[in-house]
Amino acid sequence: MRKPENDREKIACRTAQFFEDGNIVNLGIGMPTQCLDFLPDGIDVWADTENGAIGLAGPPQEGDEFPVDIVDAGGNPSLLRVGGCCFDSFTSFGYIRGGHVDITVLGAYEVDGEGSLANWMIPGKAAAGMGGAMDLVCGSKITIVMSTHTDKKGNPKIVEKTDMPLTGYKVVNYIVTELAVIQITEEGPVLLEIAEDTTVEEVVAKTGAKLIIPEKVGTITF
Repeated sequence: MRKPENDREKIACRTAQFFEDGNIVNLGIGMPTQCLDFLPDGIDVWADTENGAIGLAGPPQEGDEFPVDIVDAGGNPSLLRVGGCCFDSFTSFGYIRGGHVDITVLGAYEVDGEGSLANWMIPGKAAAGMGGAMDLVCGSKITIVMSTHTDKKGNPKIVEKTDMPLTGYKVVNYIVTELAVIQITEEGPVLLEIAEDTTVEEVVAKTGAKLIIPEKVGTITF
């Protein structure tokens, strides 16, 4: 596993630490696909895409001369590992809704303190559609949101109560940002870890939801 070099890679690296050997992991569009670059030693997962494949192995590299006609959730070319398979949408959503995906990883526009997720459209702007996210966040055993802690204007993306159109209601288990790792519990969002270059006070100031601060907050390590 190589060392992460920027905030996006750090988020992907920390998220990959949630994976257990043999997990079926659905990696959404964008940052989540980078998790395959940072799998911990000894951890082998089966990457899933809801458009019909299990066993994605990441984009082709220089020297991969055979044709690549498989794509990930974002439509990007992907290799398929030995033992991987492709199937139709009926089969794909059957096993997703049947609870056979261990972990779903996806991005967010906003997540609130109850774990409700908004990630498919911003009111007033064009949207391609929800895709399979609604099914995944309801069918997976664990849902992890990867996101920057604030938007480009500095507004918190972790809020007390989102009023954006929801992808799922109370579905998120963990949030991983460049600043912190947060667990959503019945009591509220708990601050588990912070980055080495930040403080609890900075995380609290940049979070719109009221965080539960335990006596000991860990440090994100890679």
